[in-house]
Parts: sequence; structure tokens; C-alpha cells
Amino acid sequence: MNKQPSQKELICHLNLPIFNIISEEADDLGRECYVVGGFVRDIFLERPSKDIDCVTVGSGIELAEHVAKRLGRGAHLSVFRNFGTAQVKFKGTEVEFVGARKESYSHDSRKPVVEDGTLEDDQNRRDLTINDMAICLNKARFGELVDPFHGMDDLEAGLIRTPLNPDITFSDDPLRMLRAIRFACRFKFKIVPETFEAIARNRERIKIISGERIIDELNKIMMCEQPSTGWLLLQRCGLLQIIFPELQALSGIETREGRGHKDNFMHTLTVLDNVCRAQQERKSSTKNEPSDKNEKTLDTTLWLRWAAIMHDLGKAKAKAWDDKIGWTFHNHDYLGSRMVPSIFRRLKLPMGAEMKFVEKLVALHMRPINLADEGITDSAIRRVLFEAGDDIDDLMTLCEADITSKIPEKVRRFLDNFKVVRQKMVEIEEKDRIRNWQPPVDGLEIMQRYNLSPCREVGLLKDSLKDAILDGICANDRDEAIAFLDNKAKELGIL
Repeated sequence: MNKQPSQKELICHLNLPIFNIISEEADDLGRECYVVGGFVRDIFLERPSKDIDCVTVGSGIELAEHVAKRLGRGAHLSVFRNFGTAQVKFKGTEVEFVGARKESYSHDSRKPVVEDGTLEDDQNRRDLTINDMAICLNKARFGELVDPFHGMDDLEAGLIRTPLNPDITFSDDPLRMLRAIRFACRFKFKIVPETFEAIARNRERIKIISGERIIDELNKIMMCEQPSTGWLLLQRCGLLQIIFPELQALSGIETREGRGHKDNFMHTLTVLDNVCRAQQERKSSTKNEPSDKNEKTLDTTLWLRWAAIMHDLGKAKAKAWDDKIGWTFHNHDYLGSRMVPSIFRRLKLPMGAEMKFVEKLVALHMRPINLADEGITDSAIRRVLFEAGDDIDDLMTLCEADITSKIPEKVRRFLDNFKVVRQKMVEIEEKDRIRNWQPPVDGLEIMQRYNLSPCREVGLLKDSLKDAILDGICANDRDEAIAFLDNKAKELGIL
């Protein structure tokens, strides 16, 4: 970030035609008007911003109505009278209008009692100093910066702090605690000690916030370049135990007879960052490539990150001590996958394809690792391809990210083996067409061929055929499948 721009330089950043129209309409109404918040912050951070918020001393709705009328055809006005706000959309630009206000809160709600106020009142109620700067849009002061809490200084220093007493700020609206952590993670800033300590003191207040608002902030943290920073801050201030106790349960190292296991919480954060890095590398390497006609309908970018966060959750339940080999976590993949639906439901995450994707990857994440460690057979490859389907590439990305050993030789050996596994998958898929495989003979045809009603034997025949094809006993071919089924039906006494 460069030194603070002059008023003349700031005017250059207000070059959208809509700013001149807002300025003129505000002057005609005799109203003070300012652009505030993220748009101003991002000017100084030299980041593009589509987040345009305007505050006027008076009715924000009235100013928005005048601006929309002035813009004429093509302008779309949305009014939210319950919140005293309005939005104007015009040629790809969206501007939110609100009247300056002051707020007071009750202890059991984040919904404030709102009164009309001055710009000073409005800036006093905001969450962080870096989001508390305003630029005047009135003609006489156009481009003048209003920065009462030295947000520019905090931007320069990379600091997160509240404008006023942080205990009051966070108690009034506990969602601001998550926003502070999210901005620290997004911009790689440091939360000043008094602000972070206030988050820890007020952490229980997060319980009055709806799950939908909380998960919105968590998803934004997840989409940061290095989301582990946000999760680590959540753990250190005590919010993690309240919001996501299953993840907190992975924290710490237990030692017995001089033997300890790794801190599975820290391991999980490393896996998460590894996944993010792999996604960025893939994005960079494929940005000029034509899109795949068979591209998946679900964008898994966010959900692969959630799979990384959840992949080892079952370890807290699976942890056991074995006198011969030390700490074990047998079946943690299965236990973790069973936890996914209830966690998604509680966190207000979507319960459809997104949840199924995470559940599948958690259940399967040990399979390729075991292949790389124990040796590769065509049968094992077929089964992983069959169970992962179109998600096989994401599964392999997760598994490669899961190699976090401090021993370079061990990491190199696993990653080299994964290259072999990937190549073997390509070869077998080309030959056997296992991904998203459908049996060459389905259940209906089995019932018709052997004159069966729906019964246990139909299931046995279907499963036997599937296992035979995946194990390479029977080719993925209709004629061979029928021959196999006839023999199996004879064994079962059906023929």
C-alpha cells in the first residue's frame, strides 16, 4: 500500500459516472453524502471493489429514489423500508444507500434500536477502523477523506481494531468478532491485543447469532488464500469450541509411555492450506485451457476445503492406545463420514450435493493413501474409481494434501507413489470405464431373466456382478455379465 492519496488522487478513484449523479442529487436535497466502508478501504489497499455503500444524513431511501429517477431507463431500484435502506443497480454497478444512524442494543439481541444520526454517529457504530473511513461526495468537499479513528494508519500497519471500546462493540453485535477474524485472515493483518482479548471475553455472545450469519462468515474465511489463519484465531479466542467443537476436539497431543501422536488440529489446518495451494496452482495452470464439456455441475472449490477441515474429525472418537504399536485411529474415516450430515445440519450448510460430496471424500480419503503405502492392484483401483466417480480428482487432491510428515523422504515417497496411482487410474478407466459405472445388466433385467420378484436373491446377483467386474473376474461387458450371472444363479439354485 502506498502513502495516503491526496484529495485530488481520491477524486480519480470516484470516476464512475454514478458518483457525480449521487453528488448532484445529494446537493439538490441539501444532504451530506459519503461513500463508506469496503469501497474506501479497498482504494487504499489497491484492490478492485464492487462494494459501494453510501451514507447520507437523512433518508437513504429518498436519495436512492432521486438517483434512480435521474439515471432513468436501465436503473433498477430496490427499497427495503424495514431496514431503512435501498439499492440502485445500473449497468453492472450496485450502490447501497442508507441514512446515517445511531444504534442501541439490548443484551439478548444483535438487532439494534435505530435512530437518525450524524456521520459521526454512523462511524461510531461500525465494526473496524479499516472499514470506518468515508469520502465525501458533496460537490464542495468531493473526495475529502473523513477518518476519525485513524483507519489509514491501521491499514498502513496491518492492524485490526475496533473504533470504540471493543467489549461494547462485540457485545452489541457479536458477529463483528467473526468479521474481525475474517478480515485479519483475508488481508493477513494482526488483531491488536486489546481487540483480540475482547473477542475472547465476549465469545459466549456468539450464541445469539443465527447459524446462517455465522456460516456466511466461516465460508468467507474458507475462501481466503490461507484460511488456516482464521481457524487458528477462532481456536485461540475460544470461539471454535462454541461454533465447531468437533474440530476443537482434535487439538492437543496426548503422551503415554513416552509416545505421543501429532496434533490433529494443526495437521488439519496444514491439509487445508495444502488443498488451497493445489487449487490455486491448478487454476493458474488451466486458466487458458478450454472448459471440459463434461465438467461437474457442482463447483467443489469451497466444498473440497470443507472436506479438508472435516477429513480427520473421526480421530477424536477413534483414538485408542495399543500397547504394541502406540496410538491408533482405526476407522476414523468411517466415523468421520458419519459425523458429516449432522455437522452440516447444525452449521446450516447445504444438505444436498455439497454435503454428499464432503461425506464421500471423508469416507474415502484413506483409500488412495493405503494404495500408495501398501501397493497397487487393479482391483483396488477399480473400487476407488467406482466409489469416487467424478470426484476422483478432488479425492486425489485431498489425499496428496494429507501428506504432512516432517520427514522429507516419506513425503517424497508417498507423492511419487501417488503419481503412479494417478497414472494407473487413467489406464484402468480407459480400459474398463469404471467412473460412474452402471452395470451391463440391471436389477429389472435380472428379475425378468430369472423370473424373480424383488427379493434378497436379486440383490445378491447384483452385488456379485458388481464385485466380479471390480475385481477383474468378469469384464465390463454385457455378454460376459450374463454368463457370470447364469453361473451365479445356478449356485444359488435359481436356475
